[in-house]
Amino acid sequence: MQNRGYSADWLQLLKQKNDIVSVIGKYVHLEKKGGRYWGCCPFHNEKTPSFSVSDEGLFYCFGCKETGDVISFVMKYESCDFSEAVKILAKNAGMEVPALTGEKDILQKKHTKDRLLKLLDATYKHYMQNLYLPVAKPAQEYIKTRNFTRHELEDFKLGYSINWTEMIDYLKKQDFTYREMLDAGVAQCKNGRYYDVMAERLVFPIFNSFGECVGFSARVLGKSDFAKYKNTAETILFQKGRVVFGINLVKALKQQGGLDKIIIVEGQIDVIAMHRAGFKSTVACMGTALTKENAHELKKLSNNVVLCFDGDTAGVKATIKSIDILKAEGFNTTVVSLPDKHDPDEILKLYGKEYLQNLINNALPVTDFLIKNEQKNYDLKKPNEKGKFALAALGFIAKIGSSSEEDPYLEKVRDLTGIPIDILRRDLEKIKGGQAAPKTDDKTDENVLIARENGNIRAIKFLLSSLIHKKDFVNKKIDYKRLLPRYKEVIEKAEEGISISSYFDYFDIENEPVLKDCLNMDFSEYQGNGKQYFDECLWLIVSQELVNKQTALTEQFNNCTDSDERKKIVQELSAATKALKERKLEEFYVR
Repeated sequence: MQNRGYSADWLQLLKQKNDIVSVIGKYVHLEKKGGRYWGCCPFHNEKTPSFSVSDEGLFYCFGCKETGDVISFVMKYESCDFSEAVKILAKNAGMEVPALTGEKDILQKKHTKDRLLKLLDATYKHYMQNLYLPVAKPAQEYIKTRNFTRHELEDFKLGYSINWTEMIDYLKKQDFTYREMLDAGVAQCKNGRYYDVMAERLVFPIFNSFGECVGFSARVLGKSDFAKYKNTAETILFQKGRVVFGINLVKALKQQGGLDKIIIVEGQIDVIAMHRAGFKSTVACMGTALTKENAHELKKLSNNVVLCFDGDTAGVKATIKSIDILKAEGFNTTVVSLPDKHDPDEILKLYGKEYLQNLINNALPVTDFLIKNEQKNYDLKKPNEKGKFALAALGFIAKIGSSSEEDPYLEKVRDLTGIPIDILRRDLEKIKGGQAAPKTDDKTDENVLIARENGNIRAIKFLLSSLIHKKDFVNKKIDYKRLLPRYKEVIEKAEEGISISSYFDYFDIENEPVLKDCLNMDFSEYQGNGKQYFDECLWLIVSQELVNKQTALTEQFNNCTDSDERKKIVQELSAATKALKERKLEEFYVR
């Protein structure tokens, strides 16, 4: 269930009182054309409207494929979670938000989460107070060397851990338990004694996009045998691969209308330095590596990303890895190549803001960066090196996906290597042909799952869509749950007759691509022959099931030695063959 503790009936009433066209119309200029409302998508850059809103309670972008109900729209646009979106819509409709209901363990988890958030809130605020005490002189001296201003300390909520036990004692007095301190990642226990994980370090609180403190990163001060930086251990609130340092400030920037791109750097110090220099849309991941979860979180804020990692070998490797992740998420990505192995903070100190601004303005598109970086690995004066470089460069070009965009890069490789462009193009097509080969080993691929359902993907989508949209040409004699067992729960909801937007209350649509397409099915192209097409799709799936049944029965027959059992198998095989020949559907009638 996806209703997160609210009853489906209450959520449906909330949606009814928040007409999706009216709500989205406050954010996006919509014009009615045909049976839908159209506008430019707020989730990706476009000039021609491809974002549609239907009276059935759904929005869908034919460009970036974003879809959802009115709650999903508010979540995506406001970059908030489900509960926050519900509160916004309830306030808009003058409705009171009911107390959460649900299973005992779900409510307990929410209570635990709320307690840990309260603990972390108290912790970071106490660290901040510590920073201004005389005992915090090591942290204060370090801050001076970094030229941090009072304004930056307040923006990023920097603090200081005085010693190994002071924070533990403080939280105890605030009525938090040792168990809660452990669960929040603030404390650890050794030999029965609890101690502050961030002891004697400069502390950087980590906030999520809602402005909630979820963990910490801390820097050791002075010489030490310990690691320079230390992060909170994994907790229910803090997963290093999911959090982004500075995202709360960038979200606020977007809400003020001042966000055109996100700049990603490597560390917290770089983020603070960039903000001080006026690059307010800068964030950093926890550790060099950017994850797909990071990318998904950032996509809610902007489609444009500038990678500005350190200019050393590790930074270049992290950049290359990040490019593929960002491409998969649909970002417009460019890359800044920092000189002399410097990081952004060093660049600002050595050369100033204007120099870095110029680097960002001239950031390279990813293919240019990849080719330029790859070129460093080869001596293009040697014929064999030219060939190896060309193949590597063609591998990057093959990922572009547009022939018109490929040609300038082919010309670039030709100019660098002297290899004729027709030969490069021929090799490029070979590489693209290899990339297009179907996957055979990815058992989680959606196409593999559909193949196991024994039905053509288009036919399955049309049948499910017809059930969901309550089309009158649906054959009501068929047991669709038996025919398509993988979609049993979807079919049950369709048989209950729930509204289209209610599917978002019961299913994780973002991770159900088939259902996502079904909800947004456009039946206009089937006008006049919807029944005929439905019957064709139905028979395609039924016939595939019957063929599979024939195969299974034949195998059983070959492995069976009992004569009576073999007779039964022959009878079943004969019935399946007859049904195939005469196009009979009775095998899948409701019993």
